[in-house]
This record gives sequence, structure tokens and C-alpha cells, in this order.
Amino acid sequence: MSEIALFKGGVPAYLRQLEDDTTNALAGGEMGARRVSIKGGVFREMIGSKEYRTSDDRAMGVIIIKAAPSVHRTYFEGTYVEGQASSPTCWSSNSQTPAPEVPETQRQAAKCMDCPQNVKGSGQGETRACRYQQRIAVLLEGEVEKREVYQVVLPPTSVFGDGEKNKLPLQAYARHLRAHGTPIAGVITEMRFDTASPTPKLIFKPVRPITEEELAVVQEMKNSKEAEEAIKLTVNVSAPKPAAALFDTPAKPAPKAKPSPVVEEEEAPPPKKIEAKKPTASSASLESLVDGWDDE
Repeated sequence: MSEIALFKGGVPAYLRQLEDDTTNALAGGEMGARRVSIKGGVFREMIGSKEYRTSDDRAMGVIIIKAAPSVHRTYFEGTYVEGQASSPTCWSSNSQTPAPEVPETQRQAAKCMDCPQNVKGSGQGETRACRYQQRIAVLLEGEVEKREVYQVVLPPTSVFGDGEKNKLPLQAYARHLRAHGTPIAGVITEMRFDTASPTPKLIFKPVRPITEEELAVVQEMKNSKEAEEAIKLTVNVSAPKPAAALFDTPAKPAPKAKPSPVVEEEEAPPPKKIEAKKPTASSASLESLVDGWDDE
């Protein structure tokens, strides 16, 4: 079999199920996780730290197959240096307390709500130095059959708030789908850059119901190892610092004087109560939801 014949059309799906430690070892280690970065307001498809494809489009179609059960928090001490990789000084997987792995000397407080890095103004401008993020696992529209799971890390502006018509952040988008009895993994979701935002921000809307063929892949991959890893906050504790800023924006050095902590979280207002409509699993109901999106 020629090399062209071997790779034409891609590797068969049944072969992609193989654990490939041998190839990775001979090739010099693992390739790294797949992710979609939104650095600079551009969709950048990454494998590990290597960028291999970018898109000039302002929107990307995905299927959201899994999400971290809680937003995460990370605090980077020091000044951002372009291209310098580093780990956060302190972080939380539940947004309530520092993760058990955080070294005692790096913990900023026993509880996130009491932390001086949670004070407005401790970051850039009126922001907080300790910042929220939401991790989701997605499949790319048009490439679902490849079974390649991508991680997307969303900044707080893409997660919290009520949004506007056709410009919903992630949590409001999920509540909208739930009110219509529609699972988020059952639709192609459009992630679009909000051009009115001064920093990279995504808004969400449903495009169409997924097909039966796509559903079979979603069912297979939603609880896969790749999906679980994509939504996990993993920190290399031994990595050097000074630290890089989160979401590709410079971090303001921590203030010398520690102001009194506040409890309120302006980035995460309590969700509005929405009376859900009677759920229905029919394809027609999904199509009605998509068709009626611009009319609501």
C-alpha cells in the first residue's frame, strides 16, 4: 500500500481507538491536548502549545459535549511576559476555596470570597486579579466524525450576565435551551466574537439540531477521557513564575496594600428564574427553537 493510499481520507475510525504510547515515545512525547484559543479575537486551533490552524471567520460552529461543573478561578502574580509560559500562583477548581494542590506559601486566603485578590481594583482597572474561567469540551462542526475533542477556556465576560437578544453569554444560553427542553449537546452551537467588546468575548446561539450520525459520536465522546481532560483545571505546580495573564491579556501587579475584601461578585449575577416549557425530544421542536431564535 502506498503512503498516499494509506492516508487518503484519514485514518479509519476503528484504528483511532488504539492507545498509541509507542508512536508518541518514538516521535518524542505526546502531541498535547487539542484546544481552541480566542487570543487576539481570532479562533486558533492548537495542539499543545503549537498553533496549527487559524480562522478569519468571526464565528465557529461546535457541539458542546461537556462542561466543568463549576467555574474555576486563577490568580497570576507578577507581570505578563509575552511568550513566557507559567503556572498560576493560586487557583481554585470550585471557585470557593484554593485547590488542595496549591502550596501553602502561595495561598492568598482560606476562602475565595475573603481573598484580597477578589477585590475590585486588584486587577486591571476595576477588575479583580483573581479571575474566573469556564472550561468546555467541544466537537467542531464539519469534523465530528474525526472524534477530536477540543478544549475551550472562556473568560468571565463570555460566561456570566443576561446578554441581549441573539447575544447570549454561555450560562444565559444554557438557560434558554433548558427552558425549551433542548439539551445543549443536541444542537450545533455558534460561538461568535462580540465585536462590541474591547477584549475577546464570545456569544452563543443555536444553529440547527445535530443529525443522527452526529448524535452517535456525541454519545460516544461525551464521557470519553478526552472530554474529561478538557474540562479539568490542571496546573503544573513545579512550573516557574513570574506568571502569564489569563486569556492572553496582561495582568496588573498585585497591590502592596491589601484592601478590605468584599463578598459580592459582579461578574456572576444570580441567574433569572425562567419557567421552562414542557420538554420535547422531537426534531421538530429543535428546529422551531432555531427558526424562532431571531423572532423572540
